[in-house]
Amino acid sequence: MIWGLSVLAILGITFGPQLWVRYTLKQNRVERPELQGTGGELAIHLIKRFGLKGVTVIEGRDWEDYYDPDTRTVSLSPSHYWKKSISAVAVATHEIGHAIQHKEGHAGFMKRQRRIKQAILIERISALVLMMTPLLFLITRIPQSTLLTVTIGAVGLLTSLWVQCINLPIEFDASFNKALPILADGYLSEEDVYAAQKVLKAAALTYVASALACLLNIGRWIMIFRR
Repeated sequence: MIWGLSVLAILGITFGPQLWVRYTLKQNRVERPELQGTGGELAIHLIKRFGLKGVTVIEGRDWEDYYDPDTRTVSLSPSHYWKKSISAVAVATHEIGHAIQHKEGHAGFMKRQRRIKQAILIERISALVLMMTPLLFLITRIPQSTLLTVTIGAVGLLTSLWVQCINLPIEFDASFNKALPILADGYLSEEDVYAAQKVLKAAALTYVASALACLLNIGRWIMIFRR
């Protein structure tokens, strides 16, 4: 009974934020014809307003909204690119917030892309090493080889967790120091700004969800190697 409740608690803590993020975005995806424009149109307007030279807006894939500093591209999922909804304009403004960070040379943002690329490389290597651990032990029969590969794997998982955590202040800055003041500056009513605030919080907390998923992955590997 206790074990079952513990598993449910872990799953709730890990996947709860992800479900809440999607629920919040869906809840605020209701079409609002009275809004000044779609998410894509607002993003294009803000690029001109803030003089974000070289930045373009494209329609991306579902649930994939991001700003790529390498190509200076704001990618919005179809429902956020084409629709007039609170989610659409809030998410679009959040991604423009990242473009503004890029233009201003925000210290954390400028380091973020390099950290993400390094973390992805380390995580891939560590995952490969972890998968090879049983084979290496069968070949060498040396317990230390297992310890070494597990250590390398753990470093990769912890690196991924570290990157997710240090990205949080950057995401909150894009949401609450950039996007929210913009939306409150005549783009949304006071009531809609409150709704947009919840969407922006959800956009920022996607990294919390990713960090918790990473923690679950670390716990999974610990359980495997304790057997």
